[in-house]
Amino acid sequence: MAEPGASQNANVDAAGDGPTPLGAFARALLTVLRLLPKNTMSRCMGRFASIAWPGPIQRAEIRLFALLAGVDLAEARDDVGDFATLQQFFTRALIAGARPIEGDDDVLVSPCDGAWGAAGRIEEGTLLQVKGRRYRVADLLGHEAWAAGYDGGCYATLYLSPRDYHRFHTPAAGRITRLDYLPGALWPVNSIGLQGVEGLFARNERICAELTLGSSADSPGILMIAVGATMVGSVRLAFDELSTNVPGAAPVTRRLDRNPPVFARGEEWGHFEFGSTIVLLTPKDGPTIDPKPVGTPLRLGEAIGRVRESPRSRVL
Repeated sequence: MAEPGASQNANVDAAGDGPTPLGAFARALLTVLRLLPKNTMSRCMGRFASIAWPGPIQRAEIRLFALLAGVDLAEARDDVGDFATLQQFFTRALIAGARPIEGDDDVLVSPCDGAWGAAGRIEEGTLLQVKGRRYRVADLLGHEAWAAGYDGGCYATLYLSPRDYHRFHTPAAGRITRLDYLPGALWPVNSIGLQGVEGLFARNERICAELTLGSSADSPGILMIAVGATMVGSVRLAFDELSTNVPGAAPVTRRLDRNPPVFARGEEWGHFEFGSTIVLLTPKDGPTIDPKPVGTPLRLGEAIGRVRESPRSRVL
């Protein structure tokens, strides 16, 4: 499950500061997690959440989950009784207008509900996992040459909790021209994982999608990276059968240049089966991200930066 990491300046990694030390209980829990089959556990959770119980039991399960997680049932497009499984409820659609898309096409918007994690500039090919702990863009993408195009750009880490809407959308209009699936572990992306697991997001399973904004695929686009976590049954896409947490899976790269799916700003491109993390990367001289302090809540469609400078802002 996901939650924001320890409070920190979202855009500063103070020299000499290390990550917050884990307490005794957290260290013990991390040791236990190292021994457990996290991927198998997560697949089992996905199967359990997909059990269709008899009507009254199913409705009670969903209402109990919503109460414990703090889900706003009034935002759901469908009634509790319309969901055949907890998984269907978890990946629910929202009523029309529940998440307005802010600004015009020059505004970069949040691709999901959740909370801010570390965000800022990509420096010397690295970005921040948590205060004092950096990791390499090349490790996150699994590709040195691909990562080079993002040095000097921006990044943002966005966490989803169990109460959040778990479909994710595009932060700008464009074409998805590349998909990469990188199998891996499923460490938790809460404070224990952030502080205790080196290179967490580069070790967990993930799907990287490149959203090309202009007419040319030669310039790097926005990278949208859906990261799996403990108890995330799977990451699934709205336009492709590719998914995560498949036994014996191998890395996959798909070039979609010839017939790329086209997305409007704020259009759905996938969902998490239980909560996790979205990491956004933008190239140098590309879209900019305006970070907020770690833990700041955000909603799908909320302005988080700019795709490009508008003529009005240039005049002012």
